[in-house]
Amino acid sequence: MAEAGLVRVERSGADGRVRTARLTEEGRAERATLDQLSDDAAAALLTPLSGKQRTRLVTAMAEVERLLTASAVDVAPCPPGDAAARFCLRAYFAELARRFDDGFDPELSISAADAEMTPPAGVLLVATLHAEPIGCGALKFHGDAPAEIKRMWVAPSARGLGLGRRLLGELEAHAAARGVRTLRLETNRSLGEAIGLYRAAGYREVTAFNDEHYADHWFEKHLPGPRTLDECGPARP
Repeated sequence: MAEAGLVRVERSGADGRVRTARLTEEGRAERATLDQLSDDAAAALLTPLSGKQRTRLVTAMAEVERLLTASAVDVAPCPPGDAAARFCLRAYFAELARRFDDGFDPELSISAADAEMTPPAGVLLVATLHAEPIGCGALKFHGDAPAEIKRMWVAPSARGLGLGRRLLGELEAHAAARGVRTLRLETNRSLGEAIGLYRAAGYREVTAFNDEHYADHWFEKHLPGPRTLDECGPARP
């Protein structure tokens, strides 16, 4: 575009490695033309439709965009010390501190230390979208005893993509592959969406099975039997 005279590239005076591209007058005119062509195309598409049909079309296009975004999300095991994992865990702690009535202090909560989320003791899954971390969930294994689900978090920007259900399903697959027959988790009453997710996924509320300082609800789910990880495809958004 520089050769066409549409942008002007300037070297930074403070750092010669940095270059900044700015539209020229011709470039701004070209952008305005492209914007107008885009507006005209949208108008041509919508004009023949009734108001109700336009609403349906816009809703359908938003749904397509949401599904395409969900399909681009990758979920994979991640070392707890990795930068993406640290980002998710910090965001998880910060959100709990904002939402819990009394804040959140990890020192008062049952641990999920790095070593406990590292195979063979456990596993941490991190979800990424275009290489950016947007969610996480972890398992702590206890031999033949029920495994624990910990550190479930989805970035606000990624909510509505079905990522919570996908993370939960993939954690269940990892647990089943390890021979785990029962999963347990606890949560706080302020996390209504998480409570709804667990109930919808077949977790039943049970009496308290630990003394977690911040827990108001305790859930348990019996897994059907060993599954391979390939059998747990991405959950539908």
